[in-house]
Amino acid sequence: QVQLGESGGGLVQAGGSLRLSCAASGRTFSILATGWFRQAPGKEREFVATISWSGRSTYYADSVKGRFTISRDNTKNTVYLQMNSLTPEDTAVYYCAARDSAWAISELKGYGYWGQGTQVTVSS
Repeated sequence: QVQLGESGGGLVQAGGSLRLSCAASGRTFSILATGWFRQAPGKEREFVATISWSGRSTYYADSVKGRFTISRDNTKNTVYLQMNSLTPEDTAVYYCAARDSAWAISELKGYGYWGQGTQVTVSS
């Protein structure tokens, strides 16, 4: 079994920055590609960013490209999401997810492990 725990969410003003962390525990050897998704009130959960196990491949949603950066430290079993130039449209619960594959994909259904989420609120 794999457990994922997110941290780093909070309230920030527009234009500000936050760094989210996703720490994995349990059968961490089975975690390969890891992604971030978000869900705003009344909306479906959507893809934000993903990173392969090696860290060499990363993909971003168009809405965050150039503002968000995903990275990982496998020695700490942790994946990060650096979020800059935040806007109120980024307000959502952010979820970390992992999949038993080396390949990073954007499809939500491809991820079998999920964290509980962390709230990010951006004020105007």
